[in-house]
Amino acid sequence: MIDLSTTYMGIKLQNPLVVSPSPLCEKIDNIKKMEDAGASAVILQSLFEEQINFESEELDRFLMRGAETYAESLSYFPNIEYIKVGPDDYLDLISKAKSAVKIPIIASLNGVSIGGWTIYAKEFEKAGADAVELNIYYIPADLDMVSQQVEQMYIDVARSVKNSVNIPVAIKISPYFSSMANMAKQFDQIGCHALVMFNRFYQPDLDPAKLEVKPKLVLSTSDELTLRLRWVAMLYSRINADMAVTGGVHTVEDVIKSVMAGAKVAMMTSALMKNSINYLTTLKDGMVKWMEEHDYSSVADMQGKLSQQSVAEPAAFERANYMKLLKGFMS
Repeated sequence: MIDLSTTYMGIKLQNPLVVSPSPLCEKIDNIKKMEDAGASAVILQSLFEEQINFESEELDRFLMRGAETYAESLSYFPNIEYIKVGPDDYLDLISKAKSAVKIPIIASLNGVSIGGWTIYAKEFEKAGADAVELNIYYIPADLDMVSQQVEQMYIDVARSVKNSVNIPVAIKISPYFSSMANMAKQFDQIGCHALVMFNRFYQPDLDPAKLEVKPKLVLSTSDELTLRLRWVAMLYSRINADMAVTGGVHTVEDVIKSVMAGAKVAMMTSALMKNSINYLTTLKDGMVKWMEEHDYSSVADMQGKLSQQSVAEPAAFERANYMKLLKGFMS
């Protein structure tokens, strides 16, 4: 019997397949279908800080920072009129989802300042959320803002939320820190239960005819997975926080790679939007078949098998593989 179970942030999951935030997660019927198809947990569509009705000079300061020199920086943030679920509706969604399914429901917060995160993280906990995922979507457009300030903002937000709730807290990060490994260490030291790697920053497009900046949604592909695998593999066993791969998980092999690199779960949205919610069943069944063919009896047996500490050539994750690749290309 193949054991697909895993543990993420101290929560026992039936398998590593977790649905990441998207509009698919706004409807209870869809969440039920996800559970039936094999999802082990669902992360609800993010509640944006801009939706939270509170007065905060700090929020204004962060949103307006750099606007004088780069006015379009504000266009990176979502237009509120297009966001359907408000704070009260979001809390209701958590409560209804918890009543409708048995799998864990993880709430998601997307913002930049401290105040709103702390207030609503507590409300999420009261509404029954099993955990909170923080998605800090911040574009440092200020020419005078140095990297240490950006990094400290992330740490302050994570610490504030972590200290305000009793449920597990994950932080969804980007790969663009000056020192990714050190940032991972800092998040680990303040007690974050998981690192979700990595956030996909949606880039605006330009309309030269209308002289407009316009939003552009591009779904992920498996090609994006390698960046995630590399960092998970390098950080495995070096930090206590669990790791999740998100962005580029589309196939059975993608899920297997994520686990063997060291991730506890593999999160997906684009794959479901392309193939339907029932695609989760295909992935789950495919995992069982692959593990049987390669003599693995459990996900735990595969955990970290391709991490940096486990492979025959650990330097391949750093410069050695880069040099080897270029040499092979030139020969």
